[in-house]
This record gives sequence, structure tokens and C-alpha cells, in this order.
Amino acid sequence: MLFGHTHKITVTAFILLSATLFQLACNNKVANYITFKNPLQGESFNSGKPVKIELDIPEKTEIQTISYWVDGKQFAEKTNKEFVTLDTQNLPLGYRMLTAIVKSGDQTDTITNNIILTTDKKPAKLKYTLVNTFPHDTSSYTQGLSFVDGKLLESTGRKGQSHLKYVDLKSGKAIKSTALKPEYFGEGSVKVGNKIIVLTWEENVGLVYDSNTFEEIATFPYQASRQGWGLTYDGKQLLRSDGSNKIWFMNAETYREEGFIEVYDNKGPVERLNELEFINGMLYANVYGSNKIVVINTNTGIVEAEVDLSKLVPKNFFKDDYDEANNVLNGIAYDVAGKRLFVTGKKWPNLFEIKLSEK
Repeated sequence: MLFGHTHKITVTAFILLSATLFQLACNNKVANYITFKNPLQGESFNSGKPVKIELDIPEKTEIQTISYWVDGKQFAEKTNKEFVTLDTQNLPLGYRMLTAIVKSGDQTDTITNNIILTTDKKPAKLKYTLVNTFPHDTSSYTQGLSFVDGKLLESTGRKGQSHLKYVDLKSGKAIKSTALKPEYFGEGSVKVGNKIIVLTWEENVGLVYDSNTFEEIATFPYQASRQGWGLTYDGKQLLRSDGSNKIWFMNAETYREEGFIEVYDNKGPVERLNELEFINGMLYANVYGSNKIVVINTNTGIVEAEVDLSKLVPKNFFKDDYDEANNVLNGIAYDVAGKRLFVTGKKWPNLFEIKLSEK
């Protein structure tokens, strides 16, 4: 009886001792652990507002240097624990990664955090004036549209019906056309040099055509982006949408993705960005499912302006349920030399020349 009782006390004491040692170890670990005091993980801030960056550092820690980084770029360095301020004026919107590298003696600690940059800026409301109306092929499920060399370049969608073609503006008739392979659902397109790049929707592949012969000369895979939607060219890079609020930047020669921005207005992320056109330093984008065009600052992702073109939508035109459900604006083309802006929609009977202005 005595032996058993002694054994029970010993086990209990051992458990208590282990718990105490574990607690001391945890306390010691916490005491030497550096974290972000400000901002909180995932905290949201409006673009243009300064963000206070402050670390929670144990009192006895001797600081040599603390370097502060945002998205891999250093913006401040300190030799003490004082807070620093992050200027968000020109940062892209969306998730931004914060990093602090703390050097203390022979030890270096790297601490990370992230914030979300949004905007409270309301887009300017643009109005439009109808300048001209042109015929548009009602079999064209328009996915990509641009104006090159005095004619329209149009790519169309739906499997087995996808085409790439040059179109005469005044007649709306194809000057030259080629069908995409039947397994492809065609999407956005753009001419760069003597090549035309065409996206496919869910096939995760882009197509490259000779701009003169319309011969398919190459293909390329998508990388991190979700799907292929809209495509344009800013003179240096390809800009591409994937159905989310992201605009991807692609190398114009290798077609590899080299980064992205996230698009926001004062209400939050602007999803379903579709057909694109780069005009005078700004990105114009259709918002699929609406009849709205948004004007995007490609440095930040802020929607600077928008225009509602609902009055251009054909009424009681489509008899097919599928076409009626997709009776939306999709197609923006800009004539740089003539400074003319054209818009149309999926299988619309007309293409419109419009002029935008502020209200």
C-alpha cells in the first residue's frame, strides 16, 4: 500500500514539474519573439493613407538595424524600435506583403505580415455621345476587338464557332477570316508587330498567329492566371484579364506572366473584368454581366472613371435563350490616328462609335 501511494505521488509531482518547465519554456519563447504590433494581420487601408508600421520587440533586445520592406522593396531602415510610416500613395491595391528584417548581435530575424489596400475614391461618371452606327455581324460572339491598320481585328467565341478575322468597319463584313480549332473557345486578341495573340477561355493555352496569313505559328501555356478573357497591349507589355479583378502583365515576346494588379473601386474589388483596350495611358475594361466600361489606372488598380452604355443594348433582338442571357456589351476598339472609340456586344447587330466626356 505504501509503495503504491509513493508511486502515485511521484507521478503527480513529475507531471507538475513537466508542466512548470513547459510553461517556463513557452514564456521564455514568447519573451524573445518579435511580432508586428501594427498593423494587424490582414488589416485594410485606403490607398493614399499612411500606414503606421511598428514591431513588438522584447525590452532587452539590442537593435543594430531594422529594415522594412513592402513586396520585396525596402522603404525604410531604423537603428531603434521606433515606428516607421509606409506611404501607400503609389502602391498597387490588394494584398501587400510587409517584411521587417531585424539584426540583433549575431542573430537576424525576418518577420512578415500583410495588409489589404483598397480605395475610397469614387469613379468619375462619364457620359457618352453617339457619333456613328455601323453594321456588325450577328454571328460574331465578340470576345476581342481592336482597330489596326484601318480595319477592325475581331476574335469570337463558343466552341466550334470561334474565329479570328479582319473586318471592314463600314460594311461589317469580314475581309479575312480563319476558324480556331473546334476544341478552342476563343477569347481576347491583340496584334503586336506581325503577330496576333489570341486567348482561349478554359483551355489554358494562348495561340499565336501570323498577322498576314492567319496561320497558327505557336501556342503558349498560361501560368498562375485562372482563365483567358481579355487582352490588349500598352506598347511594352500585354495586359490580360482572367475573369477576376486581376489584370495580368505578360511579356510581349515570351508570353510569360510577370505580375498583376488588382482592380478596386470605392465599393470593393471589381470582378469579371473582360475585354480590354489600352487608351492614352489608361486601361478600359468591360465588366462582364453588365453594360459598364471602367477606366483603370494600371499603376494602382484604382477605377478612375466608368460609363454606363445600357442604352446601346439591343432590345427584343435575340430569340435564343443563350444569346439573350449573354446580351451584354463586350468589345472596345480605339483608332489611335482618328481618335475614334468603338464599342459593340456579343452578336449585336451594330457597332457604335462613341465619344466620352465627363458629366
